[in-house]
Amino acid sequence: MKKVAILTGEGFEEVELSSPKESLEQANYQVDIIATKDDKVKAWAKTDWGKEYKVDFNINKDSINIDDYEALILPGGLFNPDELRVNEKALNFIKEFNKTKKPIAAICHGSQTLINAKLVEGKNMTCYPAIKVDLENAGALYQDKAVVIDHNLITSRSPEDLEQFNQAIIDAIK
Repeated sequence: MKKVAILTGEGFEEVELSSPKESLEQANYQVDIIATKDDKVKAWAKTDWGKEYKVDFNINKDSINIDDYEALILPGGLFNPDELRVNEKALNFIKEFNKTKKPIAAICHGSQTLINAKLVEGKNMTCYPAIKVDLENAGALYQDKAVVIDHNLITSRSPEDLEQFNQAIIDAIK
């Protein structure tokens, strides 16, 4: 079975993890949650803490083989990207994954992590409107579209675009 990785920290926007995960599982992909802690990671659900999700691998402790995965997903949320973007192991994982040219998909504030991984300069991208200037300041070419694909990077604006985002990921790994 082909596998997809979701890299997250605590406080990801719940639907930005649960929706791609469910879509990929329905398309017969195994989805592993790689997080910054053991056991479980807690979601943020719009205005309050949401569900806890089982962690398959801890980015800080476990040996993770990038070659095992067809794609990498970075959910957004307000807390999660701030945690990942200062975690050297997470950033190195993203950079190494990028070298494979396999899809990296970021939604909403997830693109902030790509800024710190130094993967956005000269790339056509979209994101949540509040971080548009962050992307532009890092050299990205912002487009206000539901989904923007530039080589192996797939970016999306917000939960309202999840249907298109999920389909773009599935199309990219078929």
